[in-house]
Amino acid sequence: MVEGGPVKADKTEFTECWKISSKNPYIMKLAFAAGIGGLLFGYDTGVISGALLYIKEDFEEVDKSTFLQELIVSTCVAGAIIGAAVGGYANDRIGRRKTIMVADVLFFLGSIIMAIAPVPAVIIVGRVLVGLGVGMASMTAPLYISEASPAKIRGAMVSTNGLLITGGQFLSYLINLAFTRAPGTWRWMLGVAGLPALIQFLLMWSLPESPRWLYRENYVHEAKEILEKLYPEDEVDREIQALRESVESERAMEESIGKDMWSKLKGAFTDKVVRRGLYAGVTVQVAQQFVGINTVMYYSPTIVQFAGFASKSVALALSLITSGLNAVGSIISMMVVDKYGRRRLMIISMFGIISCLIILAVVFRQASLGAPGIDFVDTKHFGSNVTCPSYLENFHKPKWGCTQCLKAKCSFCSNVADKTAPGACLIDTKVMQNECEAEHRVFYEEGCPSKIGFLAVLLLGLYIISYSPGMGTAPWIVNSEIYPLRYRGVGGGIAAVANWTSNLLVSLTFLTMTQTLTVAGAFLMFAAISFIMLVAIFLFVPETKGLQFEEVEKLLRDDYKPGFFKVKAGDQGKGKAPA
Repeated sequence: MVEGGPVKADKTEFTECWKISSKNPYIMKLAFAAGIGGLLFGYDTGVISGALLYIKEDFEEVDKSTFLQELIVSTCVAGAIIGAAVGGYANDRIGRRKTIMVADVLFFLGSIIMAIAPVPAVIIVGRVLVGLGVGMASMTAPLYISEASPAKIRGAMVSTNGLLITGGQFLSYLINLAFTRAPGTWRWMLGVAGLPALIQFLLMWSLPESPRWLYRENYVHEAKEILEKLYPEDEVDREIQALRESVESERAMEESIGKDMWSKLKGAFTDKVVRRGLYAGVTVQVAQQFVGINTVMYYSPTIVQFAGFASKSVALALSLITSGLNAVGSIISMMVVDKYGRRRLMIISMFGIISCLIILAVVFRQASLGAPGIDFVDTKHFGSNVTCPSYLENFHKPKWGCTQCLKAKCSFCSNVADKTAPGACLIDTKVMQNECEAEHRVFYEEGCPSKIGFLAVLLLGLYIISYSPGMGTAPWIVNSEIYPLRYRGVGGGIAAVANWTSNLLVSLTFLTMTQTLTVAGAFLMFAAISFIMLVAIFLFVPETKGLQFEEVEKLLRDDYKPGFFKVKAGDQGKGKAPA
């Protein structure tokens, strides 16, 4: 996942982080408590992928409606867009700590509502509440950690939030797998998120507010008390002075461009440097979603079923691999992003993504063409009254097979001797699933049995490996560096909304695309969009590695020109753009 991004931190910073936090456990307590928000963020965006398989079993209207499935998934994202906007306002009005606690209440209420939902509409209400919490947590948790961490280890401490997001997604797949045989399956999967939310609420109750927010609100004495717990005695006065200068500078900027949001937005779009920064920042955030990553994170088990793995527990187990690789990719990114650069990593990442998407499309197309046919005698064996009506109308057609059977909203019962041999096309009901499985056959509802289905799972893993170290983390780093200080908040906010909106659009349409264009067509379309986004990254996004904020601003002002190779270090000082 891809939202909430980690901040850069080098190897020295991690070493220093371990040294300082081991001497002062209070720092780690603050970071861990706030970091649970990142864990919840990752968990609640990932858990729906497995829960959806079992929600469809309990509610026939969900099973029969692709739009309802997409709505259950995407309403969390819609809530997150609103939550991010409300969270920005709440951060300034009531503080970071209270905003996190409000997010916890929303997490908790949403989780309980989903766990006891009697109808799909109530699940959607719960998803909206959880989404509001996700949106607030995605921007507040890293902000709180950043402002409550010593400056020399700030990057490393905030990076832990990014790790906890991908860790939360991995945990969600583990929880999904653990509850596959428990009564209530999806209710446990969705409801268990209420527990860490309750723990974080209780922890935050005992922790202080961000010292920066306190100082800005003229609680100078309280801010100093917190800084005394975070810094050695000889560094406290210096930090207070730095805090005073930072807050005064921020107030001066507000006086020059206006304090209200409309003034800031107007100023951002009329300023050439900020506008060019937005071209870059919004481009990489939209690209992060339009490569299709959240179709994999939200629908991974469903995609695995499309590849021919009918068992829900097997689909969840295989999906666990993609989530684990995403977490590993985040760690790799933190190790190499300051060495190889943000732009280069994103371009290399995009080439890998496009290649994987094209090959995935070919694999799914070949699997569809090679799908087993329908055996008329085997189908009649179950009885005429349970035979798929569409098959009875088209059985004389030579191309009618498993793929056409599933497109007709029916199910495929595999051959008892060979899953890839012709089988039976039956009505899609729980009764027929039981009858099919009673004969030691496999019951397929989403995808057909295939000899090459394992290649799709392998390619999904390669796709994640290509995505995570580059497009997974670099867009957030670029957005933390590309805007002038006075517009960093509004620029990052615009880009974040672009990210969430793109996320919503992709997650709300993926299943419909698989029905309209086929799974192969959907992946091919993502490949085409990814190519367009690659060109946009090449044209609009400069390299910001190793540059001071003032140098980035000068780079944008001097008409950034794209290039394939990095210019010499001496040229950067002359205002020439790095590639």
